[in-house]
Amino acid sequence: MFIIAHNPFMSAWESSDLIGKLIFVALFGISLLSWTIMIQKWWIASRVQQESRLFKRVFFDQHATPLHVSYNRKTHPEAPNAFFLIYDVLQKKTREIFEKKTNSLAPEDITLLETHASSTISSITKYLERHLYLLSTIVTLAPFLGLLGTVYGILITFSGVSLEGTSNQHVLGGLSLALTTTVVGLLNAIPALIGYNYLKNTISEFDHEMERFSTEIVSTLSLHYRGERCEEKSL
Repeated sequence: MFIIAHNPFMSAWESSDLIGKLIFVALFGISLLSWTIMIQKWWIASRVQQESRLFKRVFFDQHATPLHVSYNRKTHPEAPNAFFLIYDVLQKKTREIFEKKTNSLAPEDITLLETHASSTISSITKYLERHLYLLSTIVTLAPFLGLLGTVYGILITFSGVSLEGTSNQHVLGGLSLALTTTVVGLLNAIPALIGYNYLKNTISEFDHEMERFSTEIVSTLSLHYRGERCEEKSL
């Protein structure tokens, strides 16, 4: 209780008027939103990478039969297995090609598979980056809210000084609001900036990893089902 009572943030809150309290509420609100997004997106990105790498090992263990890879591991709805989704799309498209002609992949079929893989990767990347724009917005918004509190606190201070009979407590309350909102604004912006850059870089690296894996799948399919090999098998 002693620590709470002598906390400068609590003192600034108690000495603030309605507008000052609204600024504090806005700052604490975007702080809660910022940490919620960072923790959730970090968990999703970590889970997606972990599950995807598990499937990658399974795929290469069963690469001799690339269209019949068995994988029954369940994933969390919010953290899908990105590599399995890419494989599933390529598997279905390859089987669709085989239903229309012999079991061989022509160069134009390989190009079609690569196009579908790129489209799937773009969709997964878009999902992983969803709501990240809120972090970049908070990085810009939080210091401005802190600056608003600073200017408003200074305004209260000077208006109090200009009035006769104003207590020192009123003047100090304005200065406390000005300094505290600046600190809270920076405490919001700095973690949001670090979290945004970390998540953006993590997702970007995983995007390259998905592209490499899709290339490996297409190469494996091309190796097993290219026209020359099928012709040799038929002979």
